[in-house]
Amino acid sequence: MTGVLDSVNQRTQLVGQNRLELLLFRLRGQQVYGINVFKVKEVLQCPKLSSIPNSRSMVCGVAHIRGETIPIIDLAMSIRLPGIPREQLANCFVIITEYNRKTQGFLVGGVDRIVNMNWEDILPPPKGAGEDVYLTAVTRIDDRIVEIIDVEKILSEVSPLDQDVGEELRTRSAARAPGHLPVLVVDDSTVARRQIERCLNAIGMDVVTRNDGKQAYDYLKEITADGSRASDHLSLIISDVEMPEMDGYTLVTRCKNEPAISDVYIMLHTSLSGVFNKAMVQKVGADDFMAKFSPDELAERVMEIIDREQ
Repeated sequence: MTGVLDSVNQRTQLVGQNRLELLLFRLRGQQVYGINVFKVKEVLQCPKLSSIPNSRSMVCGVAHIRGETIPIIDLAMSIRLPGIPREQLANCFVIITEYNRKTQGFLVGGVDRIVNMNWEDILPPPKGAGEDVYLTAVTRIDDRIVEIIDVEKILSEVSPLDQDVGEELRTRSAARAPGHLPVLVVDDSTVARRQIERCLNAIGMDVVTRNDGKQAYDYLKEITADGSRASDHLSLIISDVEMPEMDGYTLVTRCKNEPAISDVYIMLHTSLSGVFNKAMVQKVGADDFMAKFSPDELAERVMEIIDREQ
């Protein structure tokens, strides 16, 4: 898999086309999983690992890669499957990723290939699967079900983020004029939606949530069906980028081309911190972007946007 990211610049051309590229891999059995290539920095044979005392059981150790010390997480154990035995590590692979401003490696049994897909073919997990499943989406490739893992949920358990807004920002928000319109939060990860909602509630904002771009777009069309504008109902929209059925880029493009919706402020809020490029945001016409997840940064930015837009 050397050179997996050789054509990242070419992949930016997928922006706004509701397309993505998935890196397919396996854990221990035959089930196939997928991860967005934009999250991947490198794929390599499992390097020598050094143990970390008192670490969580799914953390296999750390590896020294290109001058950086990176935690290596057994992805199978993280989703409550049997882990990969130590004696098999030499035949396994590590997918080096960047999520939420941090670099980590995921130990997997084998890496398959990269496929180019339409987000419309990426579907939410089946209803009734429950909140404890570690999936954000599923799709079908070559008559096989491919499961897309909720990495943000895994990382929130392995290395929990501080989700609380600082006291100074809470005090500032309390002094602001009341009566702000709600914020629409769009994200396919239950964990991410809860993090953002908790952050915004801490500064006195009401929140409306939707699970993907299609749900959000349908909601925006619904609230403007009476001839009103989206900005009459919402202070702003905070949207993830990677979502089943309609991604954040496509949501922005459609909103900005819809007269009744085009004036609402849209911030893309993404875990694609490593390769995320301002040019991508500008291409689709988003008003702003921020890498996940700092509650203080998000709270302060939202207050600035609302105060400026009033």
